Amino acid sequence: MNLCPVDDRPLEVIIDVERLLAEKPGLSWYNPDRNDMWRFGGLLPLDINDDQDRAFICALGEGNTPLLNYNDHPLAQQAGFSLYVKDEGKAHPGYGANPTQSFKDRGMAMTISMARKAGIHRLAVPTQGNAGDSLCEYVQAASMEAVVAMPENTPMPILGRVAALASQSDRFRLELVTGTIREAGMLLKDRWLAKDKWTKADYFSVATFQEPGWRIEGKKTLGLELAEPREPGGPWKLPDVVIYPTGGGTGVLGMWKAWGELECMGLIDAHRPRVICVQSEHTPPLVSAFENGDEDTNPEQAGETLAYGVNVPGGVGHFRVLQIIRASGGSAVAVSETDIHDTLSHVWNNKGWWVCPEGAACLAALPKLFEHGMLKPGDEVVAFNTGSLEKYLPDLRHLL
Repeated sequence: MNLCPVDDRPLEVIIDVERLLAEKPGLSWYNPDRNDMWRFGGLLPLDINDDQDRAFICALGEGNTPLLNYNDHPLAQQAGFSLYVKDEGKAHPGYGANPTQSFKDRGMAMTISMARKAGIHRLAVPTQGNAGDSLCEYVQAASMEAVVAMPENTPMPILGRVAALASQSDRFRLELVTGTIREAGMLLKDRWLAKDKWTKADYFSVATFQEPGWRIEGKKTLGLELAEPREPGGPWKLPDVVIYPTGGGTGVLGMWKAWGELECMGLIDAHRPRVICVQSEHTPPLVSAFENGDEDTNPEQAGETLAYGVNVPGGVGHFRVLQIIRASGGSAVAVSETDIHDTLSHVWNNKGWWVCPEGAACLAALPKLFEHGMLKPGDEVVAFNTGSLEKYLPDLRHLL
């Protein structure tokens, strides 16, 4: 199924932690020697160490990405907090590597693997760009079929790759729309998805939150990596603040779920990072809902932003994102396009990091967060860079 048939809300995979601990006591469920997200074995819905599960898993090296030290950031030095960037984009020696240089690969790796186990071979996704690129990467590896709907202004390196696959093979189809992921989703629903009960002959929607918790389970590994020991035998612990560029919010739900499971296993305590969701001032539905005290977002008219990944005017999982922000003592903030551009340029010229616009948005939010008391002396702060800037060329070449 897609959404819950009772209330049209997203579904979630529930891990039987008690059984896991009984069958794999201590940390025997965990394999830190693996250089990808499947290192978390038994805490995932498919365990690569299990012979039956392994037959379905499509692993392409995704996950196990580094924390880049940014303690020389001027504000971090001035305010006395430590700053790290979780880099999901360019590969770094000694770490895993997301094959399409995007955090979307975590969710899609799990989605393709779970779909194979369920006997599903035709998948559909509406996307702002990276999710479509990622889906096609894994569909190609698994010899499945895909239809991708994306805005016609999607950055050319992403759009071009999906278009090339569609032109070379009848297993891939590309639909372009005027607008955002919202219009892409409407087109898929009208043209490609089952109108009544879904059957295996139809395309199955793996849009954000539309699949039964699979993408959340892949994104969960972001939270597990933040918590796992920095050195062999060290403690599992979490940072004080997590700054995350938020479109649909799958990663926020995934990380929060991961931390709850780790607490149930006795590996961490009840402390949670303050979760900060960052959006563009041009499309800030979460920010508006948070500031107004609303329980859910109201769909907004999408604006124009270089941070395409957060240009999401509304989302079926936003009610849960807002709950998590508030439960963590966090916040939702919007940043200007000028600040995104200036930050991206500064990071490139001073650090040489391939930070994408969404990652730049997180760093651009630092001054506002410090001003509002969200960042404190002594805090460990992790900002997410969710992709590589080269996927946005030529749109941002002038900023480099």
